[in-house]
Amino acid sequence: MTEHQHPHGFETLAIHAGQEADPQTGAVVTPIYQVSTYKQDGVGGLRGGYEYSRSANPTRTALEECLAALEGGSRGLAFASGLAAEDTLLRTILKPGDHIVIPNDAYGGTFRLFAKVLTRWGVEFSVANTQDLADVRAQLRPNTRAVWVETPSNPLLGITDLTALAEVAHAAGALLVVDNTFASPYLQQPIALGADAVVHSTTKYMGGHSDVVGGALVLAEAGLGEEVAYHQNAMGAVSGPFDAWLVMRGIKTLGVRMDRHSANAEKVAELLQGHPKVSQVLYPGLPEHPGHDIAAKQMKAFGGMVSFRVNGGEEAAVEVCNRAQLFTLGESLGGVESLIEHPGRMTHASVAGSALEVPADLVRVSVGIESIDDLLADLRQALG
Repeated sequence: MTEHQHPHGFETLAIHAGQEADPQTGAVVTPIYQVSTYKQDGVGGLRGGYEYSRSANPTRTALEECLAALEGGSRGLAFASGLAAEDTLLRTILKPGDHIVIPNDAYGGTFRLFAKVLTRWGVEFSVANTQDLADVRAQLRPNTRAVWVETPSNPLLGITDLTALAEVAHAAGALLVVDNTFASPYLQQPIALGADAVVHSTTKYMGGHSDVVGGALVLAEAGLGEEVAYHQNAMGAVSGPFDAWLVMRGIKTLGVRMDRHSANAEKVAELLQGHPKVSQVLYPGLPEHPGHDIAAKQMKAFGGMVSFRVNGGEEAAVEVCNRAQLFTLGESLGGVESLIEHPGRMTHASVAGSALEVPADLVRVSVGIESIDDLLADLRQALG
C-alpha cells in the first residue's frame, strides 16, 4: 500500500482523515486555531512545526490531510479561493516561454487567468477540445508543460476520458491538471486515472453550504507537492482557519449530499428533456450524451449540474432565469440550495468573443438537495 492509499472507505475518510480527537480535551471536531503566531521552545524550537499561520496552521493542516486522503494524493493544500489554488499551481509549474493546453469549455475565471494574467508573464496557451485526443495532440508543442481539463466541464457538461488524456499528456512530457470541482472526489478521483494535479474550488460541493470561499490542490507525487507547498507559503494565498474549518465541516457530509444532488439532477434532466421549450439538455447521465459511457466508467454518479438550451434564444433563456423562484438566481454552484444562472451574462462573461464563448440561449442549474417535486414544479413554471 502506498503512502496515500487508505484502508478505509470514502465516507469514513471524509469524517476522520486528519481529524483525530484533540489530544488535550478529546474534542471530536478539529478546533479552529484562530491564531497568527506560536510560542517557540527556544529559538527554532517549533512545536509540531508551527511558527506562523501563513506557513502552517493546525486547522488548515487537518483539512489538507483530509483533501489528500479523499483524492488519493500525496499532498493536499488549502487556499483562499479556487483561483488562488490555480495561480499557485501555474506559477509553480510554468515559467516565461512555457506553453499550456487549455480546454475549449472551462470556467470563465480560469480562462481569464490564462488570457489576461499569465500571458503578460510570457506564458503561452492554446485551446483544444479535450474530448478529441487528436485535437489535443495537434496543440502540443515542444515547450508544452501541462494540459488542463475540466470534466464534467463548465458550463457545457462535456466529458473527457482522463486515462486517455493522461497518456497523451505524459507522452509529450507534460503534466495533466484536472479541475474536479463539478464531480467532487466522491464521484471521481482523477489521480487514480493518471492526473498529476487536481484542482478544486472548495466553495462549491466540498464546502456545500454557500458560506465559504476556498480552493484546494492535491498533488499525486510528493516532490511536486513540496514545490507547490513552497510556493503556497511564498505567495501567501492560504485558507484562513475558520474557512478551513467550514470546508472540513462540509466535507463530512459530501457523500450523502452528492448522492442527493445526483439523484435530483437526473430527475431535472428528464423533465427538461421532455419539455417543448427546451431544445437541448446537457447532462452526462442521459444515455444520448456523447460522453455518457466515459462518465459511467470514471464517475460514481453523474453529479448535480445540468445545463440546457432554450427555444427562443438569449432573451427567452434570461426570462427562464428571472422567473425561477425556488431556484435562486445567482452565481456559483454546489450548495445545498438550487441555483440558476445565465452563463453568457454571468459566470462566463469573461469568455465572450473567445474560443470558449458559450451559447447565448444556455441556462445552467446547480440542482440542490430540496424535495424533488418542488424543484420540478418550479422549473415547469419558469419555463412557462
